[in-house]
Amino acid sequence: MTAWPALPYPEWKESCATLQLWTQIVGKIRLAQTPWVNHSWHVPLYVTATGLTTSVIPSGDRAFQIDFDFIDHVLWMKTSEGHARQVMLRPMPVAEFHAAVFEQLDDLGIAVSIDNRPNEIVDAIPFTEDMAHHAYDRDAAHRFWRILLSSHQVMSHFRSAFLGKVSPVHFFWGSFDLAVTRFSGRPAPLHPGGIPNLPDAVTREAYSHEVSSAGFWPGGGGVVDEPTFYSYAYPAPPGFAEAKALPAEASFHKTLGEFVLPYEAVRKARDPQAVLMEFLQSTYVAAADLAQWDRTALECERGVPRRPRAL
Repeated sequence: MTAWPALPYPEWKESCATLQLWTQIVGKIRLAQTPWVNHSWHVPLYVTATGLTTSVIPSGDRAFQIDFDFIDHVLWMKTSEGHARQVMLRPMPVAEFHAAVFEQLDDLGIAVSIDNRPNEIVDAIPFTEDMAHHAYDRDAAHRFWRILLSSHQVMSHFRSAFLGKVSPVHFFWGSFDLAVTRFSGRPAPLHPGGIPNLPDAVTREAYSHEVSSAGFWPGGGGVVDEPTFYSYAYPAPPGFAEAKALPAEASFHKTLGEFVLPYEAVRKARDPQAVLMEFLQSTYVAAADLAQWDRTALECERGVPRRPRAL
């Protein structure tokens, strides 16, 4: 399998919608058990060598974690006592997936209660009632994970060049995207909120401080129906939409209010990693310069394995 496989959104949009809902169920289990961390950093999933993980979730004196394996197509639930259960990933309604996950958790003696309504989705159907979303394309899911893995490597290298506050490279199941966010350190204006099925208090806390954020999104929603890299600033400084972004295939999307770069431009490039890094860096520079971030204090050289940062 190539590191940057093709993933046309129309060919797997039904599976994509189902998988987003499955990840929301798993992500909400982590959310329900984990103390709140600024900017909802206690919520995301993380890319692994085989899929996505919740990382360790507390449960009284015990701990557990839930892992999506997109190689063998299994959802694993493992405890700190060495017990494990699994749900095979196959075409099935969201309601059936929800029931299977909680049946296995109950069998492990883990009692969890989650909000039954999906987040950030218009006309969301409660998980326990959703028989409409049931597709699962194994090959597409595998390719999606492979893109996340390749993107994660580039985004992690990009992250290493920032001394200021910067998020992990993490996967938000609400918006179904892989993201990394840099902070100027300055407070931001109160966010207007208004994201479907997401409390405004959550959005406003997430955007409490100035950010430059970038990531990968598989597409959907009738706005950008192709896999896409994105980059935005909050608040967007004057002139941001007119700033020059690289490579040439990058552009500012007025509806989204952010720079976008089609995944295909990266996939087909002679050096995909370099093209993606160019996009991440150029859009960050545009945001930081126009907003007058203290770049000298916030930035450093990109990290190199086994070499401490020079002082």
